[in-house]
Amino acid sequence: MSARGPGVGREPRDGGGAPDEPDYVDEVHALVATVPAGRVMTYGLVAEVLADRALAAGRTPRGGPRQVGRAMAHGGDVPWWRVVNASGQPPPHHLARALAHLRAEGTPLTPDGQRVRVRQAVWFPET
Repeated sequence: MSARGPGVGREPRDGGGAPDEPDYVDEVHALVATVPAGRVMTYGLVAEVLADRALAAGRTPRGGPRQVGRAMAHGGDVPWWRVVNASGQPPPHHLARALAHLRAEGTPLTPDGQRVRVRQAVWFPET
């Protein structure tokens, strides 16, 4: 680990860029854009799917759940509310807006209405 933090100042092993570079952000956004209304993915699942795709293409995987969160923070015209943490909680700083979107889409929520029922709502891409 670098004295400046994990991954800071390191060259990517495969030339594909760091997890917060535009191509990774685009990959995250492209996957999130495919999540159907009423369904969700977790940050970890997004990272896992992208890692599987990278490996299948002969590239080194580039990020985990935190990097997916950073990519989502870059904005973009994607259904960001459909990405939740492993316990089903939307981003805390956008909680009210996310829950409003999720309710409008009919996403299964916990009885208190504050989290997604991930086991019922999780979505896995076809490939």
